[in-house]
Amino acid sequence: MNKKQAFIIATLLVLIVCAGILATKVNSPLYVNGNDLGGQKSTFSLNNNKTSSSATDFFVEQKSNREHANATTTANLKALIDDQNASKEQRDAASKKYMTVTMAFQNEQKIESSLKAKSFEEAVCTINDDKVSVIVKSKEKLTDKQVKQIQDVVMSITKIKDVEIDYRQ
Repeated sequence: MNKKQAFIIATLLVLIVCAGILATKVNSPLYVNGNDLGGQKSTFSLNNNKTSSSATDFFVEQKSNREHANATTTANLKALIDDQNASKEQRDAASKKYMTVTMAFQNEQKIESSLKAKSFEEAVCTINDDKVSVIVKSKEKLTDKQVKQIQDVVMSITKIKDVEIDYRQ
């Protein structure tokens, strides 16, 4: 590795750290309480209901973590695919893995959208090889009908039969 390549890698690492710091600041909770407004009434608050907020925070955090991991994985795979010093076998394997990861991410988003369309308030889905995990927001334990609905959505999109279903309040 020459000095130019080392400089490029160092610059990219600095940019990644900066992006992480910026993402942390941007994704911080938006909350305005009465004390922040000099005694005026708050007109905007995301924390009106503690249980609803914590459940929503869970789903937002899970999706954010998944998207971050997906972005990191796809960036690493793309770098390996584009690396001319890597063997053809390594690049082919990375290309296959890249396609698998991007398809899984797209399917996760499709499943979440479909579940929201089927009256689930919030959902987060993860696909790992031949297993799908789904967590939906529900005030009560899921009924057999709801479980069947979720399984049908997952099967229609992924063709995977092994589905783990859970709920959060």
